Amino acid sequence: MEIRKVKISDAEQIAEIYNYYVLHSHATFEIEAVSLSEIEKRITEISQNYPYFVLTEADTVLGYAYVAQYKTRAAYKPSVEISVYVRNGIHQKGIGTKLYTRLFEELAKSEFHAIIAGISLPNEASVKLHEKFGMKKVAHFEEVGFKLGRWIDVGYWELINKR
Repeated sequence: MEIRKVKISDAEQIAEIYNYYVLHSHATFEIEAVSLSEIEKRITEISQNYPYFVLTEADTVLGYAYVAQYKTRAAYKPSVEISVYVRNGIHQKGIGTKLYTRLFEELAKSEFHAIIAGISLPNEASVKLHEKFGMKKVAHFEEVGFKLGRWIDVGYWELINKR
């Protein structure tokens, strides 16, 4: 397995991974599959300014993790949001942990102050992963999303980057 910076050529596999969650889970609140061109645009925009990694094995992307702008208003600039997605069917193999280890190494060297993760609930595996990296739950919004025929809560986890 190798962790490396994302390439635009990874977009097709990233789209496969992400669109599984779009269509079959509440891990993301998007409800329609995202086009390859949109994934390419997102990769380009995010990776220009923030860390974005993929974990590969034999040219197959098994997962990806990235840092993104938290909100657009200027005072939020020191705050970032993190995300991780693992190819369906290969969970509990440490892929998320490996990706976040690399991502948090980058964040530790950065000027970013608040690291934030939104988790649609319930999602025990994601909660455990984020808490493994020292993130603490700071908010819980009830029934803020409606997907797959039901209301979904969202929790927010945060870590203050103490460089």
